[in-house]
Formats: sequence, C-alpha cells, structure tokens
Amino acid sequence: MTLPASADVVIVGGGVMGASTAFHLAEAGVDVVLVERGELSGGSTSRAAGGVRANFSDELNIMLGKRSLDLFADFAQRPGQEIDLHRSGYLFVLTRPEDVELFTASVALQNSLGVESRMVDADEACRLSPLLDPEGVLAAAWSPNDGHCTPESVVLGYATGARRLGATVRTGVACIGISTAGGEITGVQTSDGDVATGCVIDCAGAWSPQIAAYVGVDLPVTPYKRELLITEPLSEPIDMAFTIDYATSLYWHREGPAILTGFSRKGVEPSWETSRDADFPERLAELAEQRAPGLLDLGVRSGWAGLYEVTPDHNALLGEAQAVRRFLYATGFSGHGFLQGPAVGEILRDLYLGVTPFIDVSPLDVERFASGELRPERNIV
Repeated sequence: MTLPASADVVIVGGGVMGASTAFHLAEAGVDVVLVERGELSGGSTSRAAGGVRANFSDELNIMLGKRSLDLFADFAQRPGQEIDLHRSGYLFVLTRPEDVELFTASVALQNSLGVESRMVDADEACRLSPLLDPEGVLAAAWSPNDGHCTPESVVLGYATGARRLGATVRTGVACIGISTAGGEITGVQTSDGDVATGCVIDCAGAWSPQIAAYVGVDLPVTPYKRELLITEPLSEPIDMAFTIDYATSLYWHREGPAILTGFSRKGVEPSWETSRDADFPERLAELAEQRAPGLLDLGVRSGWAGLYEVTPDHNALLGEAQAVRRFLYATGFSGHGFLQGPAVGEILRDLYLGVTPFIDVSPLDVERFASGELRPERNIV
C-alpha cells in the first residue's frame, strides 16, 4: 500500500506519543499520516516498565499524569482496547531526610491539584509493599490511584482507533527528509515516497533530534540505556504497590504472576546501546538485598534494555518550533513519556487546531533552554 500523496499532518514515530496524537487528530476529523521506521511501539515504548502516575514534583507533570490516568481508565471504551490497567498505587520509599522534605512538598502540591496522595510511615509502607524491608525507611509517599498497564496494548489501541477513523498508519517507513519554503513546511520525504503536508509532528523519541534537524531545529535530547528484568512466577500471588526506593532507584511491581524489577545505573554515558549488561542481575541483587530481599528468592525469566530520552532538566519538550511554522514536537520525557502519552496526544491535537489545551504547556517549549527558565522534575528515577 502506497502512502497518500498528501495529508493535513504527518506524524513521525509510532510509539505512544505518535499513536495517541494520530488517534486524537483523526477523531477531530484531521487527515493524518503516521510513519514508523520499525514496528509500532518498537522503540522505547515497548521497553517501558508500564508505570502510570501523577506523583510528580512539577505542576505540569502532575496535571499531565492526572489527565492521562483518566484516559487510561476509559481506554476500554475509547479508543476501545484492553490494556491490563492495575491501579495498585505508587509508593516512593524514602531513606534520606532531604527526600522526605521533597516528597512532603510534592504531596502537598499534588493534593492542591486534586490528586490523592499522602505520606505514610515505614509500617504502612510495608503493608502496601510486602517485599519491602523497613530498615532505614523514614517515610514513603503513597498515591493509591497510580499503577501500571501494558504499553504495547496502549499503542495498539490508539493505532487501531486512528485507522478506524481514517488515519494512515504505516510501519517500516522512515522519514528521510522534510521540505520547507519561506519558513513553512511543504512536504515529507519517506523511504516509501513523498507526502505533501503543511504540518509535521515529531514524536520520534530518542531519535527526535534527527527529525528536527531536517528543519534546522535543535532538540536537546540525549539517549541513556535503562534495563529491567522479569522474575520467575511467585509461588503465590502477592498484592503490592509499584514500589520505588528513591535513593537507589530500585523498583518493582507485579507483572502477571511474576515481578518486573530494575534500577537506573548512575553515571552512565549517553549511548544508543540496548544490549543487556551481563552484570545487571548481580547489581540489582545487591540493591534488592538491602531493600527487598524477597526478590532474591525469585529466578530471572527474561529482561530487556531500552532508551530514556533525557533533557537537561528531565522535563519534556512539547510545543511548536518558532523558526518553522507547523513543526510540532513531543519528546524528551526522561522516563515518564509513556504515562503522559494520552494527555500529550490531546494537547498536540489542540495545538494543531489552534485550540487552548487543558493546561498551558508553553513552559515546556524548547526555547526555555535558551532563556534559562528550566523546570527540573525531581520525582523520577
């Protein structure tokens, strides 16, 4: 099947951002073409841990997470796909006084924005997360409406819904150039032919700077490898929160009959490498011995590595380029892109249509790096 000769919008990238945007635009009656050089969700989305939450320190991230949680909850009806959503809650375990202070302030901000969360003591944290060792735990931040779901199913749901609404969604098609004239986009060159368009939306994740470079836009996004693993099944089911030891970044949550667990290596160099590190299980075991020793009783069934797309302030790039009209971008989510995908798709739809989004996302414009108005997000791992 050949690509259409023209479209209102061409979206580059078939992860959660691109698929969500395609669905929301198609639902609004916009003629959309989405191209993905590999498979849908084949980049960072399929390698995410699947967490969905509103437990952040930045107001914009809280609101993006809150809105996305509402959309995830309604996903079976719109667009119409089972995503295995578990509202098991998020638990940030805190072992340093300064972290308790940070999360106490974050919880207060979340509550002021209508998000249910609270600080709990070590005993309650252990009830919420039975594998947790309370030694050294000063407190924890608990957000009961957060949880996790299946990233691939989310992308499939949005892509299927977009196609049903008339969008063209093509895999195995790479964007290899963007044409402009007088500061406006005129078309996209792909490995399967050209598409005339007046708007391109860059949702290529860690590869988004390469797409932006076609129109002379600099997106400061750096790839970093992150790895996780899936254990052998538990001998008997245990209910537990999505738990994060904030000081070490060790995290775990139920994944079917097993546990999904991982951590973020400190001090790693930027890299496109996604091969698994031979010493990762050993390093993870060292962290688990201190914070969740029950994990050591479980064998390793599988695992994978993927890429975080990281910006200097660990916050997203979301907006429209100033130098080239109708070049929109959504990238650099620094590990929390999957969970914000539904809300970002709505926002990109509104930016394209000239409608005011439900929140002002202008502080996430890439120009903040030129002005120095950074927005550091701290509730991340």
